[in-house]
Amino acid sequence: MRRPAALGPAAALGVGAFWALPALAPIVPQVAAALRVDRDRPGAPGIALTFDDGPHPRGTPAVLEALAREDVRATFFLVGEQVAAHPALAGEIAAAGHGIAVHGHRHRVLLRVPPRAVADDLDRAASVIGEATGQAPVLHRPPLGIYSYPALAQVRRRGWRPLLWSRWGRDWAGWATPRTITWLVTRDLQAGDVLLLHDSDAYSAAGSWRATATAVPRIVEVARRRGLAIGAAER
Repeated sequence: MRRPAALGPAAALGVGAFWALPALAPIVPQVAAALRVDRDRPGAPGIALTFDDGPHPRGTPAVLEALAREDVRATFFLVGEQVAAHPALAGEIAAAGHGIAVHGHRHRVLLRVPPRAVADDLDRAASVIGEATGQAPVLHRPPLGIYSYPALAQVRRRGWRPLLWSRWGRDWAGWATPRTITWLVTRDLQAGDVLLLHDSDAYSAAGSWRATATAVPRIVEVARRRGLAIGAAER
């Protein structure tokens, strides 16, 4: 049997570009629009608060408490391996009325993960998250916001909607403070914006969740002062 011809440099480059194109969606709005990857919620009357990387044994309760004081609902993009470690905490998020979404089972850049492994990861995440929360998620956000084309196809095959963000607080960084987080996510804030924050330091600077939890009421105050409703991304 004749072996298939090896790809030439131009063809290999084209395949690589096709594979990696969705990775530009967080920074190139035109790419996100062409691929139907949402960065915001056009037409929504308010903003959506979203939190990645949890649940976390200290960060998640601190954020939940801050949200409860403000009577605000948010969406939590959960990591399956963290849910497996803290299933009761994931259940608390759902019981408090917050949206439950998928961030993957392991926190890996999907450009580096083969399609079959991506499928297995998503299935495992959905199973673990569903069992702990009693909910079937409808939203997905990849780690670091980076999709490969096969990963994006796998997400849509499961009926999930890919959702990135339009504003982020860079609260994962060691230099972040409640003031910088609030300023970054609320400057030029407008209806339809999706705000990215983190309730966990499992994949970021140690203790970074403390600044996030402190920033939550400040963010809510700014949004309300501008007449913007605040809620979960599913609504």
